Amino acid sequence: MEKKRVLAISLLSLIVLSVFIIHSHARKKEGILKVSGMQQVTVNDIIDDLKEVSLVFVGEFHDNKDHHDAQLKIIRELARRGDRVAVGLEMFRANSQESLDLWVSGDINEGEFKEVFQDNWGNSWPLYRDIFLYAREKGIPLVGLNVPREIPQQVARKGFASLSREQLAMLPGVSCDIDAKYENFIRRALGAHGSHGRSFTYFCEAQMVWDTTMATRLLSYLGENPDVTVVVLAGSGHSWKRGIPEQVKRRSDVSLRVVLPEVPDRMDRESVTLEDADYILFNI
Repeated sequence: MEKKRVLAISLLSLIVLSVFIIHSHARKKEGILKVSGMQQVTVNDIIDDLKEVSLVFVGEFHDNKDHHDAQLKIIRELARRGDRVAVGLEMFRANSQESLDLWVSGDINEGEFKEVFQDNWGNSWPLYRDIFLYAREKGIPLVGLNVPREIPQQVARKGFASLSREQLAMLPGVSCDIDAKYENFIRRALGAHGSHGRSFTYFCEAQMVWDTTMATRLLSYLGENPDVTVVVLAGSGHSWKRGIPEQVKRRSDVSLRVVLPEVPDRMDRESVTLEDADYILFNI
């Protein structure tokens, strides 16, 4: 039973917590819904809004190339208009920052950087390659936001209190302090056998490790670079306003916007509100 539970936690921590559902990869015409006013707009239409804020969260299903193409469009348009832009990455641990800096400066080649990417995120380099090449070409800073994967996995199994002093030194304090809608999301991710009692609390704490650590890392970067717009690339669950953005809001009044892919039957053009996102990507 314990072996099955560990496997389930591992799979969920790498997949389910960052996406709401499996998404079709069929290419369709791109659309963007502006949640305020419920009107269809284009990337060009929203850039004037995005360029005025400090953080732009652009959620993704990690294995959906169309989502990464939309992320690159937003990054490119912000940079093309002369704004100072950086890219925050769920895909990289903070302790890999030196490698990210070397990549942007041109001091390591693609093969070397691909190995670092795989160590951080696995074998999905082709999906992200265009974003990293563009950042290198334009000298756009890349910021690693994540923690070593063994930490949230341990928290999901044994709770935040199980962490050692050395592990805690890497993290802000966390607790399972979330609203009902986010709680329901986590319970659905856990399923019937883990959505109650200690299992839920530990899993919730693991999610908060991710959200809170990435939020504090972003605020630290903005403290040193106050004139930059950081485009944050993270899974839809983390980018949702109840995820990392909520942890940012609890600690700062920095301005932000959230752009999420549509999730049929869970968060779509009919059900989304400004408590979820500012813009929804649909039919991509």
